[in-house]
Amino acid sequence: MKRLWYAFWMCWGMFCGVPCPVRVWDEEARPAMLCALPVLGGVIGGGWALAAWLCGALALPPLVRGAILCAVPWLLSGCIHLDGFLDCCDAIFSRRDLETRQRILKDSHVGSFAVIGMVLLALLQTALLAEAQILPLLPLALLPAAVRACAAMAVTAMKKLGHSEYAGLSAEKRQLARRLWFPAICLLLCIALPPVLCGRAGLAPLAGAAGYGLAAAYASRQLGGISGDSSGFALTVGELCGVAALTLL
Repeated sequence: MKRLWYAFWMCWGMFCGVPCPVRVWDEEARPAMLCALPVLGGVIGGGWALAAWLCGALALPPLVRGAILCAVPWLLSGCIHLDGFLDCCDAIFSRRDLETRQRILKDSHVGSFAVIGMVLLALLQTALLAEAQILPLLPLALLPAAVRACAAMAVTAMKKLGHSEYAGLSAEKRQLARRLWFPAICLLLCIALPPVLCGRAGLAPLAGAAGYGLAAAYASRQLGGISGDSSGFALTVGELCGVAALTLL
């Protein structure tokens, strides 16, 4: 239990933009960080839902509300997944050979495809959130948890890039099962509860999970495996898909 407690705070310190209230590091707890990822997603989703409620309570203009709610999940996550999205845009849409795409992925410079991807993403997500008359808070809160549960399972089970920070994870079946069961339960709860309580809008976490899966598979095929960057790319696309479902359904 102590190791899981450490893993959550370590996950917070690495994947959240809010300063971590507990500073710990235990190398033995590091593999359990992925299990803590959907829980951290719930914290980020709670902040996103709170921001949506405040925007509604203050009766902000739609465009202002959309811009604020577009930025909130990125800021709460420290823009770390958005950085992976930008890196993958540069690499994937360069349309070069695989070796060159992998080299571009590791390059810290921001290219033209990253800028184009960022602009399109921000415009689309802002427009969707501005269009929504009422945002159901439960699906919005669970959307980041759902896509992060998918991320925890993907980086555990999918083929890794050679330079990926996840390349050293064990592929032994017992180790895989230990790392997958908790994110799988979290994902199941995130996609099963909201439709029962919120109707069609409750399908947003399911749409986010589907978007993550498709984006992760595409990025893995284009880059030769999954990494932190390609998982961030898929996570960002998944949240966009969830927002689209939340607004349009």
